[in-house]
This record gives sequence, C-alpha cells and structure tokens, in this order.
Amino acid sequence: MTTTPRTETTTSRTHSWSPPTIPADAADLSGLEFLERLVDGRIAPPPIAGTLGFRMIHVERGLAVFEGETGEHLYNPLGSVHGGYLATLLDSALGCAVMSELPPGKAYTTVQLGVNMVRPVFGHSGPLRCEGRTLHVGRTVATAEAKVVGEGDGKLYAHATTTCSVFPLR
Repeated sequence: MTTTPRTETTTSRTHSWSPPTIPADAADLSGLEFLERLVDGRIAPPPIAGTLGFRMIHVERGLAVFEGETGEHLYNPLGSVHGGYLATLLDSALGCAVMSELPPGKAYTTVQLGVNMVRPVFGHSGPLRCEGRTLHVGRTVATAEAKVVGEGDGKLYAHATTTCSVFPLR
C-alpha cells in the first residue's frame, strides 16, 4: 500500500465574547423581556453564539428566530457542516421560543431534543435561518418545533422538536 504525503495548509478563525452574565433583575423579567434585551444588545449574547457563529435576530411571544453562518471551520471529517452545529442552532431556537412564553421567576431546561437533518450543509451553503415556535407551554412542561432553512435557497436543511422542563428560577 502506498500513501501520498499530505500537504497541510492551515487557516485560522478568531472570535471574542463577553463573559456570561445574568442581570441582577433577571428574576423580575419575563422570558420575553430577557430575550428582547439579548436581541437589542442590553444583555451580552451567550459565548456559544460567537463560538459557532449564530445569533438571535428576532423574538416575540412563542417565536425565536436565529441566523447562522456556515464555513469550513464547522466541517466534520467528511467535508460537510457537522450535525452538532445544526443541533445546537435548533436547540437554541427551540429553547428561546419556550423562554419567550415564561413569566418572571420561571426557567427551563431541555430534557429531550429530536433532530432530523434532511440535506447536508456546506461552507458555501450561505446563511441559515432557524425559527423555533412553541407548541405548548404549561406549568411544568413545554414543547416546541423548529426548522433550519437556507436564506438564499429557501431549502429545508433540518427540523427538530423539543420537550423542556419548566421550573422556578432560584
């Protein structure tokens, strides 16, 4: 067996983030009020958003919209964007949709995430849009659904559902 020597080139990517902070009045804010502050910049975005290159661009009651950039820095060994990127983008939109309906003093956590990837994403696929919408928000359980579509081509790339546990914020 003959192997061909690999010629390696390297590229780099640098990003910055603000340390995660929760405002002192967070327990007094509804989930929607908290997320509106995040969208308009009064609360710093979570570090994962900068690390993976996505951001929440719109929120309203029961809806959270994210925008994500693709690139080869997100590739898996087979040369397409890793499914974990899509799962994280979907989980973020789903959770924020649920949070947008929570009253002051309540929080959530994901307890189940079901992701379906229907076509590969590549670095040249362009910006992605992810919309999460609530289906049910109760006293202790919430469910939501989300989809990822290409902003340029309108194609569906992935969709997901979640079940979240709702609990008192301490």
